[in-house]
Amino acid sequence: MSTARAERLVNLVLALLSTRQYLTAERIRGIVPGYADAVSDEAFFRTFERDKTELRELGIPLETGRNSAFDPVEGYRIARRDYELGEIDLAPDEAAAVGLAVRLWDSPELTGQAQGALVKLRAAGVEVDDQANTVIEPRVRAEPAFGPLLAAVQHGQAVRFEYRRSGSPERRMRELEPWGVVSWRARWYVVGHDRDRGATRCFRLSRVTGAVTPVGPPGAVTRPEGVNLLKLVSVTGTGDEQNPVTTARLWIADGRAAGVRRRAQVVGRETIGGEEGDIVEIGLYFPESAADWIAAQGPDVLVLEPDVLAKSVHHRLEAVLARAEQGSAR
Repeated sequence: MSTARAERLVNLVLALLSTRQYLTAERIRGIVPGYADAVSDEAFFRTFERDKTELRELGIPLETGRNSAFDPVEGYRIARRDYELGEIDLAPDEAAAVGLAVRLWDSPELTGQAQGALVKLRAAGVEVDDQANTVIEPRVRAEPAFGPLLAAVQHGQAVRFEYRRSGSPERRMRELEPWGVVSWRARWYVVGHDRDRGATRCFRLSRVTGAVTPVGPPGAVTRPEGVNLLKLVSVTGTGDEQNPVTTARLWIADGRAAGVRRRAQVVGRETIGGEEGDIVEIGLYFPESAADWIAAQGPDVLVLEPDVLAKSVHHRLEAVLARAEQGSAR
């Protein structure tokens, strides 16, 4: 959305909010900045029709009607009671963050929605700086399956799609009850109940091929209570329709190892070596690689089960200690 178009939409919203009467298209053309530049009547009505569609897609309640039975044409207005939001007060850094977030999306569909959010905020009187300079500006890419899967989550509807597993050219049709779409390490995943497997599965959106087809009626799928979607994806390592092969039992000191805690579920309390902590369980797809980041926690995390993981962590800590001793001896 260009700056000129965004400003025109904001001006149109403000004009329709500021009147109790219905404004005809000709009246709007005369008072709303941005429409006077139309080279012809046809160009104006084409632009105006596009703007009305845009406002409705943004969820703005545009009403049509006549002020009296003698009015020859219909007019437009926005009922303030249906449009007004609660008070929004953004600090300067928050406004800058909103503007930066709008510029991150590298997807036509999501870019339009982000710009639409700016229109709503500005119409509500919130100053948002979307031109602030930034040293680093990453781009958030959305896969083609993102929109259909997100819509299915919002509508509570199952979906069917072709999926290619990692390292295999074979494509298989999958049927999923989607619970949510999340981002993990710069990749998008959908999490839900796989009807073919009869279990919870995570699918990487970049491996979804072809169209995502809705299955069954809307409202048939509900997300279970207490499900942590990001945790389900993060413990897989790849998010590629796998189940944990190992359940590890760890002790974590109070107030420590926040990264491990986010992936784990607390199941008890215990004091070890005079220090209190939580007993947690965590599902691991790759126990060997997990030993590296568990060992990096040092004495803050202790592996209770399985024994093979405990030994792997112990060997890594011994190696670190040996290198430290060699360094001090030089």
